[in-house]
Amino acid sequence: MTSIQREKMDYDVVIVGAGPAGLSAAIRLKQLDPDRSVVVLEKGSEVGAHILSGAVLDPSGLDALLPDWRSMDAPITTPVTEDNFYMLGPAGQIRIPNWPMPPLMSNHGNYIVSMANVCRWMAGVAEGLGVEIFPGMSCSELVYEGDTVVGVVAGEFGRDPETREPGPSYEPGMELRGKYVFLSEGVRGSLSKQVIEKYQLSKGHCPQKYGLGMKEIWEIDPEKHHLGRVTHTMGWPLGKNAGGGSFIYHLENNQVYVGFVVHLNYENPHLYPYMEFQRFKHHPMVAELLKGGKRIAYGARAISEGGWQSIPKMVAPGVALLGCSAGLVNVPRIKGNHNAMLSGKAAAEAAHAAITAGRQGDELAGYETEVRTGAIGRDLKKVRNVKPLWSKYGLVASLMGGGVDMWLNTVGLTAFGTLRHGKSDAAATGLAKNHKPIDYPKPDGKLSFDRLTNVAFSFTNHDEGQPAHLVLKDPSVPIAINLPKYAEPAQRYCPAGVYEVIGEGDDARFQINFQNCVHCKTCDIKDPSQNINWTTPMGGGGPNYPNM
Repeated sequence: MTSIQREKMDYDVVIVGAGPAGLSAAIRLKQLDPDRSVVVLEKGSEVGAHILSGAVLDPSGLDALLPDWRSMDAPITTPVTEDNFYMLGPAGQIRIPNWPMPPLMSNHGNYIVSMANVCRWMAGVAEGLGVEIFPGMSCSELVYEGDTVVGVVAGEFGRDPETREPGPSYEPGMELRGKYVFLSEGVRGSLSKQVIEKYQLSKGHCPQKYGLGMKEIWEIDPEKHHLGRVTHTMGWPLGKNAGGGSFIYHLENNQVYVGFVVHLNYENPHLYPYMEFQRFKHHPMVAELLKGGKRIAYGARAISEGGWQSIPKMVAPGVALLGCSAGLVNVPRIKGNHNAMLSGKAAAEAAHAAITAGRQGDELAGYETEVRTGAIGRDLKKVRNVKPLWSKYGLVASLMGGGVDMWLNTVGLTAFGTLRHGKSDAAATGLAKNHKPIDYPKPDGKLSFDRLTNVAFSFTNHDEGQPAHLVLKDPSVPIAINLPKYAEPAQRYCPAGVYEVIGEGDDARFQINFQNCVHCKTCDIKDPSQNINWTTPMGGGGPNYPNM
């Protein structure tokens, strides 16, 4: 087979992903040396198009990167004014008082933001410093010289939808080469996954754990709106079926972010995370808030939840993992953007020192050390036992034991040492015959909506003439194995209706509606046979989130 000839462009640092980690790295590199050549490649149609986060922003990362951000017209203008925690039952709720909460759980000094808009603003800052940012540039593969990552291939188009070979309108894309490559692709990034596997970066670490986060933006009655209010809930409707909870954040313009997270280590393959979210909105407390309002946007993405124990080695020759690509989310705080920014800053400083010293393509050991011993490590070590306690012993044990452990960690102590996570989320899936199907109410079209209707509010689009970016390792597995053993859970765990089983018995077939994909990566994570490989689509396809 003839090798593909591509044009090459050389940079000091190539960054994949224009999220908070990648943009922070780009900005810091230019702060350290204005002549440093830096490029950021973003698969979304524009910066922010694929950014979805809660989000209550801890500004510590931004304070370290851009100390004057408050005078820079940043879209960070809604301070948290009120913090509420509730335990829900089917018809009521109990408020958990704030006073027993460890100090790190307080949102005082934090801001309700659209991280999509924050990233758009950060991109403007980066470009003002001379960073080149190319949206709509999916990175399809890594470029190696020997055992060292030296670049990526971006902007490839025109492969045949059936054969995946170059078609008549094939464009090979370009090789963008760097002295270092930073992967800031977000959770379960396709290139990050390859690097972790190739260099065995997870060896000796716990498996990464994940949640599925779904979010809607609502415009509500102004009389019910409380600018700056933050509400979190646990309990109903998930109960013992799965871990998880909700968030409701009141931002500007009488809007609220309504979100729901389901931990992906659930056993019952009949669980339908999207419908749990829709059912949640019918709780009296939530329904009263949303009554008379309208849903204006929807989206979903996976969340890394493994924390301290699951952070892989973050460096290999020529490459570093940043932000959610390394899994730097603080689960009980439901925050990771500050750590993403700090990781970008640390990676930039390590690469700058290496290049200045005349090195390139080695392992940035200084970056790894800073993450594990600096502010990020301190943030994550304090909460490292909350998630494993929840997984092993349930919500109540997590609240009590995790709360005690977080208090002890404020003075450098711990009640449990470091608990380990168990099996992967895919392996946690139980057999369908051992679990009861769950009867979900039909969406009413006012508070709750069917998946395909909601996907339209993610403004998702993919070119139908390209190969499906959701690749089955063995096309026979969904019907031959997953359907009889697990009732083919892809029909339910996907929050965008990508996967369908059509027909019954010998006529059953598995259909992939890749045009619906919102790039959440849940299928790559939760498929019990690990048969689905999420790859980047060509061009800027996917969701087009306005202000998620």
